[in-house]
Amino acid sequence: MSDTAPNPTAAAPAKDAGAEGATATATAPKRKKGKRSVARGIAHIHSTFNNTIVTITDMNGDVLAWKSGGTMNFKGSRKGTPFAAQRAAQEVADSCKSRFGLREVEVRVQGPGPGRESAVRGIQSAGVDVKVIEDVTPLPHNGCRPRKKRRV
Repeated sequence: MSDTAPNPTAAAPAKDAGAEGATATATAPKRKKGKRSVARGIAHIHSTFNNTIVTITDMNGDVLAWKSGGTMNFKGSRKGTPFAAQRAAQEVADSCKSRFGLREVEVRVQGPGPGRESAVRGIQSAGVDVKVIEDVTPLPHNGCRPRKKRRV
């Protein structure tokens, strides 16, 4: 008889634990999505031979907006052009200027691609002041060990 009847004392803690977990997530404080005002930010330009990604963050590094050559409807080899980088930079700077009140940025450029300088020009043409331009491309301090010499 005890095999078929459920034990109420054993079921009660499991039920309370589930209810307790549900109330903890339900009563967790929600972060209010208010209007943020960001006057200064950092523009990260990642430029490769195939694409250019422009990301604008606040001074803590929290992303405000980003665009790339691909999101501007450029396909294939046209994503890596300076024109695509300039359009992406203008678009992301305009959106940050209107949504967050962005006025000035520090630019950090990374990579060897053709869209480096034109992306900076795109940010300036959107009406955002560029205070500092810094190259943060990683350089190897003698890098990886090369392959063994080929013997013929």
